[in-house]
Amino acid sequence: MPRVFFLPGAGGSPDFWKPVGALLPAEWSKEYFGWPGLGNQPHDPAIGGMDDLVRLVAARIDEPVDLVAQSMGGVIAARLALERPHSVRRLVLVVTSGGVDMAGLGAADWRTDYRRSFPRAAEWITAARSSPDLPVEKIAAPTLLIWGDADAISPVTVGRHLQSRLPNAQLHILPGGDHDLAQKQPELVASLIDKHLTA
Repeated sequence: MPRVFFLPGAGGSPDFWKPVGALLPAEWSKEYFGWPGLGNQPHDPAIGGMDDLVRLVAARIDEPVDLVAQSMGGVIAARLALERPHSVRRLVLVVTSGGVDMAGLGAADWRTDYRRSFPRAAEWITAARSSPDLPVEKIAAPTLLIWGDADAISPVTVGRHLQSRLPNAQLHILPGGDHDLAQKQPELVASLIDKHLTA
């Protein structure tokens, strides 16, 4: 029976994935993560960057899990799949960089709009920083990539780039899907996730 960790993007809300999770089998074990200090989530002085969020999720892994991740959460999922390969059974990456450098792939800069929407979010999330390119070729977990063809933040070119580099990945492109496609098309997203995690 799948044990699924749901990781949101920089919006940080543990509620982001709940519409999808509610459509998946009730007997599955599901855990919805939130990111302290991001979006409208309460701050935690112990969380000062991405490394701390990776540790937050890793601390909850005591047996192999499936990771379902949106946007920034996909970077955390990719890092866990690389750092703890025996702990990650399958991956679902949705409209994310997945830890690869998106320069030259047509991605829009989201930081100004994010700061306008979430003025109290931790400074580190929008600070200028280099984008390390994770060695995603080493991710062994079977990976489902879900993209929308109307997403400026993580355009389809990013999904295709990840598909070309991941050794065991399938890409599904949802017509009209944007960066919030998991919330706007939960039935379709849930059906794709169900099929992937029970294959």
